[in-house]
Amino acid sequence: MSSADLSPPSEHASDPAREVLLVVHTGRVEIAGPAKRVAARLIEAGIGIRVLVEETDDLALPTVLGAHTVASGASAAAGVELVLVLGGDGTILRAAELARPLGVPVLGINLGRVGFLAEADRDDLDTALDAVVDRDYRVEERMTLDAVVIVGGVEVGSSWAINEASVEKTTRGGILDVVLEVDDRPVSGFGCDGILFSTPTGSTAYAFSAGGPVLWPDVEALLVVPSNAHALFARPLVASPNSVVAVEIEGAGATAVLCCDSRRTLPLPAGARVEVRRGALPLHLVRLGDAPFTDRLVEKFNLPVQSWRGRHQT
Repeated sequence: MSSADLSPPSEHASDPAREVLLVVHTGRVEIAGPAKRVAARLIEAGIGIRVLVEETDDLALPTVLGAHTVASGASAAAGVELVLVLGGDGTILRAAELARPLGVPVLGINLGRVGFLAEADRDDLDTALDAVVDRDYRVEERMTLDAVVIVGGVEVGSSWAINEASVEKTTRGGILDVVLEVDDRPVSGFGCDGILFSTPTGSTAYAFSAGGPVLWPDVEALLVVPSNAHALFARPLVASPNSVVAVEIEGAGATAVLCCDSRRTLPLPAGARVEVRRGALPLHLVRLGDAPFTDRLVEKFNLPVQSWRGRHQT
């Protein structure tokens, strides 16, 4: 299924009480102020606030503003309208672990550095809150990845990723010998530091740093990027979103690790096989405006466009 816009529920008098789960980058003193602004604005509008119990010491929201705490787990986001994140992409990825299984959309307010997954920056906080209160937003569906680890023909583990699933060597010296496969057919074998499997969303993250291309989010595809490969044919590949891409680690070679979004890891013994495919569950991201991805790309990477004139300019 292609990327789609999913409209938020319309507001009716008979709607149940609205509630938002607030997830923040804890450990940073400067986060507490914006978090309290968020809670105050939403509670004033009649929207309930949930806060993860492990974040309450940094925020002091429950005692100050009447928010209530929930344990971080499978039901933390159950029944909420959206998960509102204050932080950078790392905090958004953490929040997505709570939101994705339940199909709850995530709205990121960037208080970090690049914040590619975030929809707004610190200066746009009040505008973003007004949009939430008025339900003046749309929800965009993003492709994810599912990855399974197979050893001796037996599945021994699985994980998922929003940005990328990477197979990386665990030792500093030497190389990782692998064979790459697409749709049950071998493509190439080479030594490398690792190999990345990325979504279009993740093409601006680790895969980009490894030399991969930028993919627009609505171009659904599975991106494969070898890392420091010792081979003539080890360029990035863009496969169908319906493909199954696999990497086999040399049986007599080094061990490795599967790392998903730099958050979830699985050990890979020599001879292990990793299969990656489109994720069964997408991620839903809140969008507030109609600005194209091109503008986001230019802004986040500070690209030089000062001399652009455009078709209708002189």
